[in-house]
Amino acid sequence: MKNKNFLAACALVALSATTLHAQSPVYLDKNAPIEERIQDALSRMTLEEKVAMTHAQSKFSSPGVPRLGIPELWWSDGPHGVRAEIEWNSWGYANWTNDSITAFPALTCLAATWNPELSYEYGNALGAEARFRKKDVILGPGVNMYRHPLNGRNFEYMGEDPYLASVMVVPYIHGVQENGVATSTKHYVLNDQEKWRGHINVEISDRALHEIYLPPFKAAIVDGQGWTIMGAYNKVRGQHACHNEFLLNDILKGDWGFDGVVVTDWGGTHDTKEAALYGLDVEMGSYTNGLTSESEFGYNNYYLADPYLEMLKSGEVPMSTVDDKASRILRLIFRTAMNPDRPWGSQATPEHAAVARSVGEEGIVLLRNQPAVKKGNPLLPIDASKYNKILVVGENATRSMSAGGGSSELKPKNEISPLQGLQAMYGDKISYAPGYMAGRSMYGNVDVIPTAVEDSLRAEAVAMAKDADLVIYVGGLNKNHEQDCEAGDRIIYGLPFAQDALIEEILAVNPNMVMTLLSGNAVEMPWINRVPAIVQAWYLGSEGGNAIANVLSGEVNPSGKLPFSFPVKLEDNGAIHYGEMSYPGDSINQTYLEDILVGYRWHDTKKIPALYPFGYGLSYTTFEFGKPVISNKKMDRDGSVEVKIKVKNTGKVAGKEVVQLYVHDKKSSVLRPEKELKGFQKISLLPGEEKEVSFTITPAELSYYDDVRHEWVAEPGIFEALIGNSSTNIKGKAQFELVN
Repeated sequence: MKNKNFLAACALVALSATTLHAQSPVYLDKNAPIEERIQDALSRMTLEEKVAMTHAQSKFSSPGVPRLGIPELWWSDGPHGVRAEIEWNSWGYANWTNDSITAFPALTCLAATWNPELSYEYGNALGAEARFRKKDVILGPGVNMYRHPLNGRNFEYMGEDPYLASVMVVPYIHGVQENGVATSTKHYVLNDQEKWRGHINVEISDRALHEIYLPPFKAAIVDGQGWTIMGAYNKVRGQHACHNEFLLNDILKGDWGFDGVVVTDWGGTHDTKEAALYGLDVEMGSYTNGLTSESEFGYNNYYLADPYLEMLKSGEVPMSTVDDKASRILRLIFRTAMNPDRPWGSQATPEHAAVARSVGEEGIVLLRNQPAVKKGNPLLPIDASKYNKILVVGENATRSMSAGGGSSELKPKNEISPLQGLQAMYGDKISYAPGYMAGRSMYGNVDVIPTAVEDSLRAEAVAMAKDADLVIYVGGLNKNHEQDCEAGDRIIYGLPFAQDALIEEILAVNPNMVMTLLSGNAVEMPWINRVPAIVQAWYLGSEGGNAIANVLSGEVNPSGKLPFSFPVKLEDNGAIHYGEMSYPGDSINQTYLEDILVGYRWHDTKKIPALYPFGYGLSYTTFEFGKPVISNKKMDRDGSVEVKIKVKNTGKVAGKEVVQLYVHDKKSSVLRPEKELKGFQKISLLPGEEKEVSFTITPAELSYYDDVRHEWVAEPGIFEALIGNSSTNIKGKAQFELVN
């Protein structure tokens, strides 16, 4: 009898286990198709739980569904490093002791490498650090176009050319997301200035939108398969970008088939009904300015919180809107926070420092390299045996460039300053004089430096320069308000803190100057013809000083190329040229009057020479380009042409060259730029070595966007393939015809 009861009990347990297994939630099964998991989880959620997922629960997190074991999402700035931990419900830092990270070079520097392989390494290392910090989404990369040199956040972006930014952004995203951490490409779209960013309304032609400003975002979503995208603060054609029907529903989710999450920039939501209907999925940071101010409202007061819930219950907006938002958020959670196969990550490792240093070394651009006197060798690289006294001048030689700048501010475990890097390279030959003092200035709070202090610093630097064999000036901009900093544009094109006067005084007593500029923007250079060597060194992060020292010494041959043009004067820029309504607008509206002629497209087409053109950068060696060879003279609409060119290192040291392909339309029914970048390859060559580079051109590379027909058009006719190493230094041409 006992045996029968025991067997019956065992059978009941087995049946219960089978039933339980059969009824276990599909959404917890990592092996089930993700769309089945989404629908299963969605079917188990209450309306209130769905709505809760669409808005923040703290400064940098949004809710999951605790009842169902679905975790929350953790979001973090920024595009070139994981930001220090922020308090739950304030903008103050939490002052943790275990959140010091690797600061990677700013994205202008990454773009200046013109090296997609390095972009992948950058993204992969950044993703590993975000994963180690248990972040699910990293708020970057930024791909807004470099429209003009006054934008305070240009240093966070990838330059003025949509093709370059498109090629560089895709491997970055792949690298990050391989760690189970989502990217959030920003700021979609036309957030091309910080002045009045929260409300300025941008008017732009469809053609400029599709040819210049949308392509990097499209590449991030279609080719990069980015899992989230961040809306911009500004309005576009009268509607805020974070809930813009045309941009989000029609283009992003319609034309591009985006299956991920649209998140606001912090404080970017302005209307519940628009947010419900026009493509927004997650609302963050409302009722703040996105940086410093606090809200008196609770998270339940957000536009997509209780007000949205009430609209859903009353039928004012359809239930399908919240199901779509919740589905997208669940998809993101399954890809990140509920992905058991993602790696553990790592933080501030020697390997990550090596990536940061490599990006810095390849991104530094040699702009000028002349002898200090009429006879002699170029000043760079610096041969230590020739100099006994090397003076470093400039506050930027010691200033942390990871601090400040807004939301991209970082807390690096180590940050090698330029002075430290040069001291390690040249030892006790190095002496230092600040020359000027900037203080700290964030969001309008300005440190005023007494005139007596300024005069004393300048006099000291000039006196020491008179006695030095060589002066290395390390200046430029910094991340103060109204320089390279969020929430404010630059107000002058020249160098701040009377640096131009300091430079002139030093040159008067010592012409042997190496100018090392740290900035994320072009600057005016009234002293350009008197400074023999100029290096654009960006903001280089943790390994900045080592990267600079390696390039100046010749340990590394510079190979960076400019990702944007340097105008001679501010008015030479296309956006600035047309006056107030083009930039910055009248405080309510602005119109992009330069249209498609952005950057080098403007300079080349309007015959307004740039001080330094797009794609420009020198080397310590020389390269010889052969004659381009084209595979066929005619191309039909289903065909292509291949262009090949041989490049040889004719100098005495190994080096890297960026071979750039531009296309010129000989005759068109519409305005076309003089030339447009359509391909590039970075190659490494030993002395005497020669390599062949090839490019394939299809009708897509010949197309313009027809804003009447709303489609891409490639007109038949004669085109030229132009190959060189900058937008103005074309080494060879090959002509071909597109036929119907």
